Amino acid sequence: MADTADYYKLLGVGKNASEGEIKKAYRKLAMKYHPDHAKDDKSAEEKFKKISEAYAVLSDSEKRKQYDEFGSAGFHQKYTQEDIFRDFDLGDILREFGFGGGTYKGRNGGMRFSFGGGSPFGAYSGQREQVKGQDLMYELPLTVEEITTGTTKVVSFRHDRRSEKITVKIPKGMITGKKLRLAGKGEQSPYGGPSGDLYIQAKVIDDPVYTVKEHDLYIERDIRLTEAVLGTRISIPTPEGRELSLKIPPGTRQGTKLRLTGHGLPHMQGKKKGDLYVSVHIDIPRNLNSEQKILMEKLAASGL
Repeated sequence: MADTADYYKLLGVGKNASEGEIKKAYRKLAMKYHPDHAKDDKSAEEKFKKISEAYAVLSDSEKRKQYDEFGSAGFHQKYTQEDIFRDFDLGDILREFGFGGGTYKGRNGGMRFSFGGGSPFGAYSGQREQVKGQDLMYELPLTVEEITTGTTKVVSFRHDRRSEKITVKIPKGMITGKKLRLAGKGEQSPYGGPSGDLYIQAKVIDDPVYTVKEHDLYIERDIRLTEAVLGTRISIPTPEGRELSLKIPPGTRQGTKLRLTGHGLPHMQGKKKGDLYVSVHIDIPRNLNSEQKILMEKLAASGL
């Protein structure tokens, strides 16, 4: 049921709506589409499920924050339906609204409603056949280069007591935690319903050059003491295989962090990229030869 519908529009509230306003809007719609009140409306069950999904997200501060930040499409790449309804007790909420005996059960990422032991709609039957098969999660290791350019991977996984290999196109920007949904590639339903889905979740492999934080990259570079004082230029590699010339200004201090805007990892949607940060480490010599020591003493005498 998870789709790219606008949860705020589903509940008829604005994006700045308070928790109380969201609850009030959901209660009004639940009264309208609840099976006990809409027995003659064949579309009511689906509408009730959608507004319940919207309320499950917008009534949870963390999920709402993620939804607002990533938008509907991005949110559903990160959250499965099972994630959405985790820790969400619809039965308690409905009883609070005055619907006696209403309970909710989340099963294998699908939605299942039960009211007083019966079907949501009096004439509705065969509920077991609608139970979706179990969703599967596959963690896919990816390198910085693969996330930068996109790639194609052959994924081998087990389901329904057998092994299967599929070829998956990995888009650019699939950083740790991002997911791809392969519909129908999960476990079969034990009751003849639709199969579950397979979720490919990315995990960035530790890189010898970069430290990865979301879409930003971090790299360390050493420079000599004289280069820190006088300034210099150093070469910085990018994940695309290019070399950038970075200016180190005179008087640079130990630990200075310089930013190369737009040279980090791409986002999955749009053309936006993260940044590449360079941390400067000044190499202070431990042993000086006689000539260097004389020069340093002269510098000290000059007040430097």
